Amino acid sequence: MSETTRVGLISDVHANAVALNAVLEDMPAIDALAHAGDVIGYGSSPNKCIELLREHDARSVRGNHDEALFGGPTYESGDEYATRMITKENREWLRSCTAETTLFGERLKIIHGNPNQRFQYTYPAEFRAGLLDNEEILVLGHTHKQGKACFDDGIIVNPGSVGQPRDADERAAYAVLDLESNSVTLARVSYDIQQVAEQIKDTSISNRNGDRLSSAR
Repeated sequence: MSETTRVGLISDVHANAVALNAVLEDMPAIDALAHAGDVIGYGSSPNKCIELLREHDARSVRGNHDEALFGGPTYESGDEYATRMITKENREWLRSCTAETTLFGERLKIIHGNPNQRFQYTYPAEFRAGLLDNEEILVLGHTHKQGKACFDDGIIVNPGSVGQPRDADERAAYAVLDLESNSVTLARVSYDIQQVAEQIKDTSISNRNGDRLSSAR
């Protein structure tokens, strides 16, 4: 971990394996991958997405949709689908993910929603220095809206949603952190939205989950 200099930052994959593959292929060379939660929900490929994160040794926290596998509420049909389809091995991997985590000598902190309230929506416009603690970089997800803010004490970033952006940009979102320069670059990549929508139609998941991808709302 001490030699890690470039970290890929992702969040809210939401069982969209086509988008996740596009992100992983587009992302420049990195030393580590971090995920800010919600690997399941909405999409039709929960197992494939977890397997991709495992293959890349991603450090992940659990989001509110992920908690549906462990007694939390099911928010929509994608959660219900995942609870039926997830394999035991992938369930145990997700169970091993914590509510929040700090990495790289506690320089980087990851939590799904807000450091003071785990599942509170914290939009980029609400980023403020007071959200930072001892970490230099705070990574949040949950809102599906990409953004970053730099303060004297550090950086707050939401890499955006891989699997279901809601910021009017339908492309899959991610970010890259450079620990040498303490800088974050935001990025987007196109993927085959129609393919994902067709995959959803072949399941018990609501068609709306696929239809909304093209509007990114």
